[in-house]
Amino acid sequence: MFVKSVMIPKNKCITVNQDDTIEMALNKLESHQIDGIPVLNDEKFVGTLTRYDLYENFFFSEQAKEEYMKNTLVKDVAGHVEKILNGNEVFEKTLLDLKDFPLLAVVDEYMNFLGAVTRFDVLEQFQSAFGTKRSGVRIAFTSVESEGRLARLADIARHFHEQIISLVTFDETDKLIRRMVMKIEKKDNIQKFIEKLETSGFRILDVTED
Repeated sequence: MFVKSVMIPKNKCITVNQDDTIEMALNKLESHQIDGIPVLNDEKFVGTLTRYDLYENFFFSEQAKEEYMKNTLVKDVAGHVEKILNGNEVFEKTLLDLKDFPLLAVVDEYMNFLGAVTRFDVLEQFQSAFGTKRSGVRIAFTSVESEGRLARLADIARHFHEQIISLVTFDETDKLIRRMVMKIEKKDNIQKFIEKLETSGFRILDVTED
């Protein structure tokens, strides 16, 4: 999945203009309960304003709160213009960038603002990948790294008419063993399904119902 598939489009993004006051920006942050907001100059992306930026700048400004809020402009505080994407990145790669930052702007080659990807959006996609919002049985197992192992797994699931909610693999750099976590809908034949996995070369590590 690519970033452009999960980004919030421009017309649905909360933004501020670079010439808005900090008071206006903070009101938007508070009313929408967000930690960062894209800053625009007409259609151009010129940076991101975060709560941390705002509070840190106020601390060092030596101004009274009311004076600071009304007289300081967003462009005087906003930064992080390098925190951008073009929309063609694989969305998983945004996780590290968003670990300590609330959002990444999506722009075109001319820095026109197209939308944004937030930390919340990425975490939602990871939750979906792991099937955390659907009840079922989660099976953790290992498999010898060999050609056709996923096809073999699919054949077993099809034979037992199992509905796979999610399937995630780990250890992509390991040439011998691959760990997998599969979530399936709960059925009465779950024990027979697990036994078939074991006799087919999959080593079961854990089975959890949630």
